[in-house]
Amino acid sequence: QVQLVESGGGLVQAGGSLRLSCAASGRTFSSAAMGWFRQAPGKERDFVAFISWSGGSTYYADSVKGRFTISRDNAKNTVYLQMNSLKPEDTAVYSCARYRGYRNYDARVEMYDSWGQGTQVTVSS
Repeated sequence: QVQLVESGGGLVQAGGSLRLSCAASGRTFSSAAMGWFRQAPGKERDFVAFISWSGGSTYYADSVKGRFTISRDNAKNTVYLQMNSLKPEDTAVYSCARYRGYRNYDARVEMYDSWGQGTQVTVSS
């Protein structure tokens, strides 16, 4: 079992940057692909980014492509989400989760488990 704890959220002006971290406990972390998702008030949880277990493959939602970068450090059991050029519509609770499937890429929420508690990101205009 993996336990995930997100951090790094906060309040930032439009155009600014934040780096989110997702710290994992458990020996299965380095063998698992991971994902970042976000949920704005009154909306469904949306896929943001995916990274393979090795970090060699990454995929992004169209809305964040070119602005966000997902990475991981398996030695530190941590996944990161670097967010640049933030927009007010990026405001949401961001959560990381472990992928439990076998595809090269997957944006389906139901294919992830071990969700963290989330970290709030607020972008002011």
